[in-house]
Amino acid sequence: MATRSDLAHLLRRAGFGPRADEVDAAEKAGVTATVDALLAPPAPDTGAARTPPPTTADPVAALPKEATREQRQAAQKQQREQVTALTGWWVDRMVQADHQAHEKLTFFWHGHWATSVQKVQFPQVMLAHQQKLHALGLGDFGVLVHTMVKDPALIWWLDGHKNTAKAPNENLARELMELFTLGIGNYTEADVKAGARALTGWAVDRSKNLAVVNAKRYDPGEKTILGRAGAFGTDEFVDILLGQEAAAKFVTARLWYRYASPSPVPADTHQRLVGAYGSGRNITAVLKALFTDAAFAGTRGQLVKQPVEWAVGAMRQLGVRPGELPAAERQQLLRSLREQGQIPFDPPSVGGWPAGTAWLTTSGTQWRLRAADLLAAKASPAVTDKLAAVPAAQRPDALANLLAIDGFTDRTRAVLTEQPARMLALALASPEYTVQ
Repeated sequence: MATRSDLAHLLRRAGFGPRADEVDAAEKAGVTATVDALLAPPAPDTGAARTPPPTTADPVAALPKEATREQRQAAQKQQREQVTALTGWWVDRMVQADHQAHEKLTFFWHGHWATSVQKVQFPQVMLAHQQKLHALGLGDFGVLVHTMVKDPALIWWLDGHKNTAKAPNENLARELMELFTLGIGNYTEADVKAGARALTGWAVDRSKNLAVVNAKRYDPGEKTILGRAGAFGTDEFVDILLGQEAAAKFVTARLWYRYASPSPVPADTHQRLVGAYGSGRNITAVLKALFTDAAFAGTRGQLVKQPVEWAVGAMRQLGVRPGELPAAERQQLLRSLREQGQIPFDPPSVGGWPAGTAWLTTSGTQWRLRAADLLAAKASPAVTDKLAAVPAAQRPDALANLLAIDGFTDRTRAVLTEQPARMLALALASPEYTVQ
């Protein structure tokens, strides 16, 4: 029978940071019912409904052709402000959402299909990209791949709009195989070149957030990709990739790596995950198999929380809504994420963000502690009052329960002061909270 610790581990991995009441409910329901509720929630997401995405017209696209330098600078400034607002919105949504597994998976896909606003620039295009990840991420991986390869943000990010029959650009084809579907070693350079030809002709109208094929720039000739020959276009190329045995192994291994352990997935577990993926390429089924596999229960303490995961979880547990913080403190929070090396809509490369000990730098720890001080100072009175009401000697245990961790080492307990806000900040920065 699963223990409270087992259920807390499940909720930490499936979502961003479980509250004590969520662990209580999971303990009563058991593993099977909890996993089912995580992946197929029985009620609408009222938290997400409180955080609708921003709807703004692009100021740069609206400029007339004869716009002055001052008008362009003003529009670009407004665009940067929209990017900041969009980033803040997503953090707020992750905190507020009731369907935590769905939100966590959307952020996982953002790192998988890593696309940055720094190059795409247009916030509306980036929002549409994020919404597709959210809408399709739990379903058929094939549908997601077909959608992403035609997504304006990804096409622009990987120079797909520069890929023509006369001058093939291999960026999108290479990353589609290496990082998105098959993994290194499961294709050749010849496959990359042929795949690039299959992806030729795409153009992007960023003002309308549309990607269309320009027939004059498309290569209709025969291509040979992974042993198959034909006059393949984008959809046929994607179907060839999805039909490879390596695709199922690759995406299931990626999910294990981010949700369970940086160590390779055990062979028998991997076989079960691939079986759950099946002909329908069902991501929900894979997650269910992963969360209920015996090997998953033994992966505690093997993942370092990413900065966004750490901050969102802390705010959920402390009752802090970032969207309601004063502007200066919202900026401070976003700066702390940026300084730690991770902020939504801005991955450093097409490979996404690093993992594991890469987050455990001296600078990152200092910024995490600053953020912890901010969040502890803004904790809900319901949290701090409840903690203050506990006898001092019992507060570390009460704090561990609040933060859904198994407990603190003697070394950490020794530095936890009796003052609730300082206790919270130190606990959030502790190894026990940072490594899950």
